Amino acid sequence: MALKRITKELAEISRDPPSSCSAGPANGSDMFHWQATIMGPSDSPYASGVFFLSIHFPTDYPFKPPKINFTTRIYHPNINHNGSICLDILKDQWSPALTISKVLLSISSMLTDPNPDDPLVPEIAHIYKSDRAKYESTAKEWTRKYASKS
Repeated sequence: MALKRITKELAEISRDPPSSCSAGPANGSDMFHWQATIMGPSDSPYASGVFFLSIHFPTDYPFKPPKINFTTRIYHPNINHNGSICLDILKDQWSPALTISKVLLSISSMLTDPNPDDPLVPEIAHIYKSDRAKYESTAKEWTRKYASKS
């Protein structure tokens, strides 16, 4: 079941990729481990950054959510230094109706609209709420340092 669904999603994401995202097997033979790319949204401090993520599908996918983390460092209240992502649809709000395309779009939209009220990194959430200019300049600096194409 899982492999059939993953193969179907790979065909879908290859044929009709979500805007500014891509994903596929990290190495040709392991369909349960993918690498994804998200381009920093232009209306965010992550603009011009290219962020890589690792996707591990559980054997009972799509009934359990994939494990997704950033492998590119990013300064964000909902993403910690290990690349773990605090996003409800990756945890208790997961639904088998979700696809990797939809999940990547949700993560991309979280870059534009962080959720500082449910932070994984409280210090960054505090800066986001109390000094938005400092948050944005630090996020831009990290993007330049860790996620820039050059």
